[in-house]
Amino acid sequence: MATKKTTGQNTIDVALIGGGIMSATLGALLKLLEPSWTIKVFERLDAVAQESSNPWNNAGTGHAALCELNYTPEKADGTVEISKAVAINEQFEVSREFWHHLLTGGHLPEPASFISHTPHMTFVRGAANVDYLKRRFTALSAHPLFSEMEFTDDPAVIAQWAPLLVLDRDSDEAVAATRATSGTDVDFGALTSQLFAYLTANGVELNLQHEVNRLKKRKDGTWDVTVKDVSWNAKAAPRTVNARFVFVGAGGGALPLLQKAGIKEAKGYGGFPISGEFLRTDDPELVAQHQAKVYGKADVGSPPMSVPHLDTRVVDGKTYLMFGPYAGFSPKYLKKGSLLDLFTSLRTHNIGSMLGAGLKNIDLTQYLVGQLLASPESKFTALQGFMPTAHPKDWEKITAGQRVQVIKKDPKKGGVLEFGTEVIAAADGSIAGLLGASPGASTAVPAMIDLLERCFPQQFAAWRPELATMIPSLGQAQWEATELDSLSAAAGPSEEAVGAR
Repeated sequence: MATKKTTGQNTIDVALIGGGIMSATLGALLKLLEPSWTIKVFERLDAVAQESSNPWNNAGTGHAALCELNYTPEKADGTVEISKAVAINEQFEVSREFWHHLLTGGHLPEPASFISHTPHMTFVRGAANVDYLKRRFTALSAHPLFSEMEFTDDPAVIAQWAPLLVLDRDSDEAVAATRATSGTDVDFGALTSQLFAYLTANGVELNLQHEVNRLKKRKDGTWDVTVKDVSWNAKAAPRTVNARFVFVGAGGGALPLLQKAGIKEAKGYGGFPISGEFLRTDDPELVAQHQAKVYGKADVGSPPMSVPHLDTRVVDGKTYLMFGPYAGFSPKYLKKGSLLDLFTSLRTHNIGSMLGAGLKNIDLTQYLVGQLLASPESKFTALQGFMPTAHPKDWEKITAGQRVQVIKKDPKKGGVLEFGTEVIAAADGSIAGLLGASPGASTAVPAMIDLLERCFPQQFAAWRPELATMIPSLGQAQWEATELDSLSAAAGPSEEAVGAR
């Protein structure tokens, strides 16, 4: 990051591009660590949290690897690998501790406004899947982070946990489930809005309907950010803001902006957009019978984003059920983006990556084609596999947000498709952006702390003690049961869902 010696009268410390959970999280961290820094936010839509952070554009799962089978792959020898699940769980714990810190400091309203206790379950069918789930349970439950997990292959017990999963199901079908009652449902839209409310109340300037269309680095290391007012009656010409540090937290719009910035670290990166749909119901009788997020097993050869799940969702205080996702294809990088997004992102340096990833992911192409050609009846059959009594009259279709999967160069394969999130930062730390999707919002806090450490190495050493007071588990190499107990005791009972377990 450029030093303060380069300061001009119109220079700000930080420019945040995008009004989603990532920008909101980074802004909150910086405001607590450096209250005197000037921060401006630029969002092209007329409100924050309108793309991936919007509650109906994501599943709202507080991803802690309690129920998601793609985080616990089966090895060739039949053992189940849990290292990724442990890492994801630890990352979500970091996010929860930071939210708890903001709540206890009075910076966020009550936890029930954005997070609720919702058990996380995994439900599988068929003898082979039952066997795998039991082995997964044995491997995970031996770790302190997953010691509360329960397993059953008894339909009567599953009926107590989530009745709709077994009601009218064939009694000869082999089924099994795991349950973790510490799971959560998170309204990331509400959380994002609350974080921005805290920021604006503490001097941060939020510019809605302002689109960044140019990023140019000065010789002094700062960035000129060209911004256009895109409101319907705007008269002002584009203006330029000079910033010492720029964060591109624009979801699917991050890659094109990093490309415009011209940083070498973004070369070779591409993005593959995937759209999605969910089925949703607010029928009180159905909602009352299912209080859990229940993840299943993807079909053989299907990509991670195809994992079916039947979820309790709490949005604006009202409870719904959602099932999906059903994938589709659109060349847009944002739900409210352009049909040219994919094509305009192509560069000479990333065409090889894109083609290489495409050739290595034929199964993804086949999956998407299958989803696009699937009839409404066959899609509804997938829900009935989870809930045999489901009837079309009770459900409506909603369109989810766009997901842009990261494609990066690979010396052997040409390009690889990544299914996580990745921070791209310039070598001098003056600009950074976040690419990718799930687990995304759930790991926003550790992702932004990683960004701070990479982009502000000189300041980070001084920040570390304060960060440790905000997030007690930060930097711990291993969790012990005694540590978990002490952290749980430190969290007030009314904030149980958001604080440490």
